[in-house]
Amino acid sequence: MHLITPDPRHDERMMTENGEHSPLHQSREDPAKGDSLANDSRALKTSLEDAKSCKEHNDALKITARDALREISPYQPRPPSLPRLTKSSKRGSVEETVRTRRLRNSQESLSDPVETGSSTDSLKDDQTAPAQGGLVLSGAATIRNDKDSNMRPLSAVATGSPVFRQRGSSLTEYDRRPPSQQSNPADHQLRSTKVLLSPVQPTGTLPALEKSFASSTLRAANRIDRDCLDYGMLAREKLGERLHRNLSDSRLLENMGSDSASVNSMRSTYSVLSPIRPQDVRNRSFLEGSVLGSGALLGAEELDRYFPDRRVGIYIATWNMQGEKGLPVNLDDLLLPTDSEFAQDFYIIGVQEGCPDRREWETRLQETLGPYYVMLYAASHGVLYLTVFVRRDLIWFCSEVEHATVTTRIISQIKTKGAVGIAFTFFGTSFLFITSHFTSGDAKVYERILDYNKIVEALALPKGLPDTNPYRSTPSDVTTRFDQVFWFGDFNFRLSKDRVDVETIMNRSGGGDMGPLLEHDQLAKEMKDGSIFKGFQEAPIHFLPTYKFDIGCDIYDTTSKQRTPSYTDRILFRNRQAEDIKVIKYTSCSSIKTSDHRPVIAVFQVKLRPGRDNIPLGAGQFDRGLYLEGIRRRITRELKRREAMKNHSSSTICTIS
Repeated sequence: MHLITPDPRHDERMMTENGEHSPLHQSREDPAKGDSLANDSRALKTSLEDAKSCKEHNDALKITARDALREISPYQPRPPSLPRLTKSSKRGSVEETVRTRRLRNSQESLSDPVETGSSTDSLKDDQTAPAQGGLVLSGAATIRNDKDSNMRPLSAVATGSPVFRQRGSSLTEYDRRPPSQQSNPADHQLRSTKVLLSPVQPTGTLPALEKSFASSTLRAANRIDRDCLDYGMLAREKLGERLHRNLSDSRLLENMGSDSASVNSMRSTYSVLSPIRPQDVRNRSFLEGSVLGSGALLGAEELDRYFPDRRVGIYIATWNMQGEKGLPVNLDDLLLPTDSEFAQDFYIIGVQEGCPDRREWETRLQETLGPYYVMLYAASHGVLYLTVFVRRDLIWFCSEVEHATVTTRIISQIKTKGAVGIAFTFFGTSFLFITSHFTSGDAKVYERILDYNKIVEALALPKGLPDTNPYRSTPSDVTTRFDQVFWFGDFNFRLSKDRVDVETIMNRSGGGDMGPLLEHDQLAKEMKDGSIFKGFQEAPIHFLPTYKFDIGCDIYDTTSKQRTPSYTDRILFRNRQAEDIKVIKYTSCSSIKTSDHRPVIAVFQVKLRPGRDNIPLGAGQFDRGLYLEGIRRRITRELKRREAMKNHSSSTICTIS
């Protein structure tokens, strides 16, 4: 502890203020005794005042040290507070004031001006920096005794101890009060005894919340709802964005960020229809036709809403049925193979030598595809059948459908050989599908080329549909007048090799490499020479020849003719723009064995382009009677299956030993 030396000048001041006579007054009363009395009294009073001031100073230091310890560790036990002064004790207030002044003057005389600093800086630095007007306690802490301060200072922390600095920010509301307000016993009892940890603050600034965000747990969407993707589209309204709201209460989304995934989930629960503005109802006249690119039924907005990638899935199957009356029990393997992840948007089935009952064939197709699909159109030429199914929610974007037929027989009444074509426009892309049956015979390559040339010249399509690109069309070739062309059927091109050699190559090609076989393929050779199917392409073949099998088994022809296995059934495609058609699958269906031909299937992803409403629209036309009959059969089949399972589970077998 630093001791404070008393100042004689303060003794004179104290005596004067206490009403005692000063030495000058005594000298005036008794000049003879003045010197001796003055000296004796001055010495006596000086010694008394020194002892008294030292005692008071020690008491003050004890009180200050006690407060310092309280500041350093606010959770130490506190002694009971001093009682309030009564009126009778107010006489000593003058003495207390004088003592405080003397103590302050002594502190100012002992403090070093260089070491003065602010109390807040002591929280930042580990060095001891006594505040101005503070009292130094053995260099351990600095106590600020300014009475002008209303809050209890937090600068009394131990030097070099970061633990106390952290505790300083964890004081309770009671500890943050001034000392004068902490003497209430009730507050002292209610004060929490647990150490409160300071809240964790981020090291940097938090990133701003975007206007559009998505919950990762809701991002998984079912691909069957691709036609409802308009729910998640944000169209621009003020700053270029407009939010589609088809919920009943539009206020739900006004004061919240746009969670597209959550909105999609809610909308799929409440509605499956996109909202329509009254202005759109007033302006749109689809059947009359609109030449405007924006706002059209076949325009870019509708196209992007249903096909964000602008590609449509097309499933094509071709099969020579050999004129059999009996149809396969189940056509699921033909149209819905198990190795496909999703069903496609269009199903086009071409049949050569079809069954006698064409209507039964179409009903079976509708029954297999179920209620998701409707028959857009069907055409035939003798025993050549061509059927187009489309997803029922896409039928409104199809134009009117046209068809044409060509016979390649000399006698036109015989309609076993020839072609049938169906054409329509979907959005702004024109399609042509042709199924044909060329002349048979191993050596009749030239006749098959003639069949092709006659078909491309005589197939009168389109009729009323506009040509989407007339500058690239050729009057003598129907395949040049459409954007996407698919030609499939029994072309009857054979392998120019003996059967023994073909079977030997097939046995070697167990891994699916059919290149050695295709080197002898007549169609591949003619296409390479440019004499047939000009501009057409074919996907790589990795399946066995589809002709000719014994019915009901996987053995090639065992009759006396011993026909050579060949790739007679093919699917070819042509497009106006490169890379418009992407092949997904090209294979045969080996599970259907009711004919000497195996069906061939192919799956494509085809590029779409927006169109205009200046074409004759189909207006949702489809075969309603066929749809209802197919669904009725589907339900009946399901009921029979459940009844059979019920009877099988309830039946018991009794054995007698």
